[in-house]
Amino acid sequence: MAPLTPAPAAAATAAAAKKRGLDVAFIFKKSLISALVALVLFSLMIGVRTEAGPTGQLIYWTRFGDLAAMVGAVFAGSIVVELLRWWWGPVGTVHSVGPKVQGALSFAGRVLPPLMLGFTFLMPVIFYDQRYILDLGILVLTYVMLGWGLNVVVGLAGLLDLGYVAFYAVGAYSYALLATNFGLSFWVCLPLAGILAAFWGVLLGFPVLRLRGDYLAIVTLAFGEIIRLVIINWQSLTGGPNGISGIPRPTMFGIPLTPAEDGLAARLGIEFSPTHRIVFLFYLILALALLTNWVTIRLRRLPIGRAWEALREDEVACRALGINTTTTKLTAFATGAMFGGFAGAFFATRQGFISPESFTFQESALVLAIVVLGGMGSQLGVALAAVAMIGGFELFRGLDQYRMLVFGLAMVLLMIWRPRGLIGHRAPTVFLEQSRAISSDLVKEGR
Repeated sequence: MAPLTPAPAAAATAAAAKKRGLDVAFIFKKSLISALVALVLFSLMIGVRTEAGPTGQLIYWTRFGDLAAMVGAVFAGSIVVELLRWWWGPVGTVHSVGPKVQGALSFAGRVLPPLMLGFTFLMPVIFYDQRYILDLGILVLTYVMLGWGLNVVVGLAGLLDLGYVAFYAVGAYSYALLATNFGLSFWVCLPLAGILAAFWGVLLGFPVLRLRGDYLAIVTLAFGEIIRLVIINWQSLTGGPNGISGIPRPTMFGIPLTPAEDGLAARLGIEFSPTHRIVFLFYLILALALLTNWVTIRLRRLPIGRAWEALREDEVACRALGINTTTTKLTAFATGAMFGGFAGAFFATRQGFISPESFTFQESALVLAIVVLGGMGSQLGVALAAVAMIGGFELFRGLDQYRMLVFGLAMVLLMIWRPRGLIGHRAPTVFLEQSRAISSDLVKEGR
């Protein structure tokens, strides 16, 4: 009798598991253990709250109701997870998506980007009188641009970078120093900030040419901290912890967006409104983000883009094919850093003030989380993850004590059920005769 192939064998295993029925005792035991672990972990985090009193003594109060609710949620969640595992089948089961579902997903993938882009273009018109929504849109687009820039390094080239905020800071401080000390306009400083950030990306690339994985992540993390500490301690140049204030605002082709006689409103003969500058900044960051997306897509189809993908899949095989891995890594670092520098220059001109507090490791971790959760290598996935994470934080702003817990739980669940991200794929940029979609469910992790 011929042995079963892996897919039928896994399907047979799943069918046999379902025929055996639910093991209620095992599910209850496992959920109870999870609840006990949660009780131990959350006892001091949620059950008992301590603070320093007015005279320095330690005061505390209990929140046993919140603790009981959290433990109960863990218990119920464990039961749900086990039921889903029983229904989904054992680990190793191959779940291929049917043709109808694949067609629906393909149609959604073609329709969703134009709809999102059209809505984004109309946002300043729809929400013209709502300053909060416009500011939130600018913030989301900034992180979309940062995510697309880091996606070149992490998603396409497969180089784990934990210090991406360093290039963000280089771009911001480059624009601030050039604009305040030399009086250069935003449009002159913008390419200079990108060039300087790319230069620092090449400097980072040289020491890490022989490093991979965790070692590469440690070095890039140290590079980000070095840049932040230099900004703090070089007070004569960067202002140190006090930062740089009075950064000039951008102009529309040399026309300032001010209530003065030479301003845009006076020249057009309309009433001046501070919202004009917000709308202009919105369309400016949208143009920069779309430029980043267009350049990235074009680069993926060029030989350098295919070299990045080859490097991501297997560096040894990449070398065996005769690809210069040194040039490939340096171009990936420089390209990603350049887009980070552009975003940093925009951040500086939008805020009008920058300080080292805006360029901590938390920013690098947030951008990396956007890239990973969205799907490494997926432009649409990064955009959706940025909208979900940045906009989601605002939805839970009223729950200051629990929103990080909720988002942490959501990220863990997403990594369990969608390990390649929201839109994870390995679609090749070069294909024979016609392009064929490759479902991420058919690609095993770590292989």
